[in-house]
Amino acid sequence: MPSASSPSPVPSVPSSLWRGRDFRSLWVGQTASQLGEHTSLLVLPLFAVLTLDAGAGQLGALRAVGQAPILLLSLFVGAWVDSWRTRTVMVLADAGRTLALGAAAVTGMLGLLGLPALFAVAFAVGVLSVFFDVAYQASLVRLVTRDQLVRGNSALEGSRSAAQIGGPALGGTLVSLLSAPIAAASSALFFALSFLSIRRIRHCESLPERTQRPPRIRCRIHEGLRFVIGDPSLRTVCLASAAFQFSFAATMTGYLLYLPRELHLSGTAVGLALAATGPGALLGSVLAARLPRRFGHGPVLVSAAALGDGAFLCVPALHGSSALTVAALLAVGFVFGAGGQLVNVTVMTVRQAVTPDGMQARVAATITFAGMGMTPLGSLLGGFLAEEWTLRTSLLVTAAAMLLSPVLMALSPLARLGRTLPAPAGCAAAPRSP
Repeated sequence: MPSASSPSPVPSVPSSLWRGRDFRSLWVGQTASQLGEHTSLLVLPLFAVLTLDAGAGQLGALRAVGQAPILLLSLFVGAWVDSWRTRTVMVLADAGRTLALGAAAVTGMLGLLGLPALFAVAFAVGVLSVFFDVAYQASLVRLVTRDQLVRGNSALEGSRSAAQIGGPALGGTLVSLLSAPIAAASSALFFALSFLSIRRIRHCESLPERTQRPPRIRCRIHEGLRFVIGDPSLRTVCLASAAFQFSFAATMTGYLLYLPRELHLSGTAVGLALAATGPGALLGSVLAARLPRRFGHGPVLVSAAALGDGAFLCVPALHGSSALTVAALLAVGFVFGAGGQLVNVTVMTVRQAVTPDGMQARVAATITFAGMGMTPLGSLLGGFLAEEWTLRTSLLVTAAAMLLSPVLMALSPLARLGRTLPAPAGCAAAPRSP
């Protein structure tokens, strides 16, 4: 694999990527899908809080139900996706999410969208999102060469940044000015656009040869787990991701209550505060294509995580709904978005570089399971703490806990990764767990 610090391929990579219709279709589809996801992530909680007057425990439970499929299904989905075309998986997932949110919009317009229906929609969208997210993370490796991974990931994560800008702001505005059903309908339209775009991918993916008696799914899951546990960098990514996602889920449950109830912000202001991570994430995507090749992947990971996660400690100090408070929230979101996106792109590039092609989906699913699988528990804890303590106190404690993630990375071999990424290990030689 060429050195990550080599400048020669950089000018040619974007043009070679964008000349391919398949990559453009993937980029457009993933952008639309992320817009739908980030819109719905705000629409459903705001509908529960502002329209149904949901309490902290109910909001935590709603978020946990939407996140539970990550914990329940990620490992199985990863083992399954490695044997199928990612395009097919993404198309079916988008079609399902379109139908689920479309049904939510219709029932909402008829006045039938209560908490039980919200729980059902959140769970269905969560299940399908697991399939889409695992498939899209594995799809890039099948579309581009390994020396294009950094630029390809930067482009895809940049689209996610754009979704972080537009999704929450659009969702909050539609809920405030129109209604939650219309906001849900906008999410369904984004997923429909993603469906149409990804269907245009014509690349014939190379899949592992199927034997007459393919390995049982349990064995395939075990192979993925053993590979991740045996690799020091991937093992650290799992631990740091679990610590961050657990704390972040707890923080966000309190945050979504703190903004409208403690700071008395409108739905539009809440959407803008959440959307502020988008411009920061755009900057993080740009920096992710440059900083690791200059300073090393490990130092960039630790520094970006510490800066981004630490920014949330400023939020509990804010009071009132003044312009200064909103400006401070925008600044916090920007810094958090920049640091978080820099970490996301760098981690994804490291993971893809050290993983053999035949295990990409399983490794992605294993890391998703270890990290995002903690979010339902974090959401429940956030709701519990917000009920037992004050919103300000619970937010301070959960935000401080987010700093455990950069500490774990700083104390691991991941922090010592340099400018050149290691080559992937062979599947047959995958290291065994201790």
